[in-house]
Amino acid sequence: MKTSIDPINVSSQLAGKRVLITGTTGFLGKVLLEKLARDVPEIKKFVLLIRANKIYSTAAERFEHEILASSVFDRLREERSQYLADMVRDKFDYVTGEVTEPLFGLTSSGFAQLAKDIDIVVNSAASVNFREELDQALEINALSLLQMTKLVSLAGDIPLIHISTCYVNGYNKGQMHEQLVEPSSKLIPFHADDYYEVRPLIADLRLKIDAIKRSGLTGAGLSRALTDLGIREANHYGWNDTYTFTKWIGEQIACRELQGKSLTILRPAIIESSLCEPKPGWLEGIKVADAVIMAYARGRTKFFPATPGEFIDVIPADLVANSIILSMAEALAHPKQRRIYQCSSSSSNPIKLGELIDILRTACYLNWRSYDRLFHRQPDKNFRCVSRPVFLVTMHVLKLTLGTISWIRKCLGMNPSFARLKSFHTTHELSVVFSFYTSPSYTFLNTKLLALEARMDEHDRRLFPVDARKIDWAEYLGRIHLEGLNRFVLKDRPRSPP
Repeated sequence: MKTSIDPINVSSQLAGKRVLITGTTGFLGKVLLEKLARDVPEIKKFVLLIRANKIYSTAAERFEHEILASSVFDRLREERSQYLADMVRDKFDYVTGEVTEPLFGLTSSGFAQLAKDIDIVVNSAASVNFREELDQALEINALSLLQMTKLVSLAGDIPLIHISTCYVNGYNKGQMHEQLVEPSSKLIPFHADDYYEVRPLIADLRLKIDAIKRSGLTGAGLSRALTDLGIREANHYGWNDTYTFTKWIGEQIACRELQGKSLTILRPAIIESSLCEPKPGWLEGIKVADAVIMAYARGRTKFFPATPGEFIDVIPADLVANSIILSMAEALAHPKQRRIYQCSSSSSNPIKLGELIDILRTACYLNWRSYDRLFHRQPDKNFRCVSRPVFLVTMHVLKLTLGTISWIRKCLGMNPSFARLKSFHTTHELSVVFSFYTSPSYTFLNTKLLALEARMDEHDRRLFPVDARKIDWAEYLGRIHLEGLNRFVLKDRPRSPP
């Protein structure tokens, strides 16, 4: 497809550039880093901001043991091992820092030097725990943008590519456009400079957080109180969980601090295993759909609250990484603009939740022996979706029944926990965390992202595809994803001694 504007070329725009990336210890960050390292050798330097942890005291150590050692780099190790070794030696720099601390925990001179050493920033660091304690979620998903925007401004107003989520749309319904999201609650004022004024909201949240911390609660009690506060506040203002609430706040901070400057907000939908790269089905960790698949595979749940007739939005990780890369090239080619893109499937290649479940259920039932780490025995074919009212009534009856059985077992000196009670708790926990995402009420439009792909040259459209119409859902969900979950995420079951 040709346009009247000169096409953008990724290699020429990123050639000689020094790219700062946060969040490379995470799933999406690894996919992005591997793709850039493999297919954009013209990049001059990768600067990785990584926090220390209890095991590794420096960014370089965490990179070596948690990123470079990951299976995400297996393709490069197999095909171009010397190239990978040379690139790691010559093009990778590591900064030990924490995005939630002032100046990332660096000295003033260290922060200033970091600003001099970079040409573009990709911020994919986030807490993706849907029920994170509010203070922690607020710091990493929102307030860290104060430090990020300070860095890009000090660096000479270089572009910031900020990774958000389509689900900042919260309780809104219908077609969700690639634009600033108005809260469904209408409780947060809109600023004339085209963002929502969140400073009073943040001040109020901090007061409530401080009140809980002064209440005398400690340990699990404090953690639970901060988690419950996050959910209450999110629900009050128009979001289902703390994650999406604080990610929306982060978007507003970025828009306020980078008015008239280079800001791209990229919102992925539900990110799952890769479609093609670095290998089909590459996955790390248990994602949204996988938690339910795992519980089904282990016989821990047979039904779930969901709306089968609505469109669910799943997007492979490599299409998201490609979207980031195209956004980087565009921001460098045409700076000083604010852009919002949604990397999604529901508008261009929609699949209903019921169809997704049927594909997975059928593939699991027929081919369970092929997934030896996922399935210990043939799964029950009768996994069902039920409406939320039916689910709540059923769970209430089960709670009373199973609670009574547990009490009787305890009185008889037996273990009060048993298989059906464990299944009940699993189903309940999954529903609390994920039921919002399995009862979708909107479609995420990606018109602007597809237009961006069309503005790239022909070579880059092939090398960095973003269009969800490439996905054959039966093949992707019924084979690629299950194989990836079995191969890359799950470990071999321990063998019984002979």
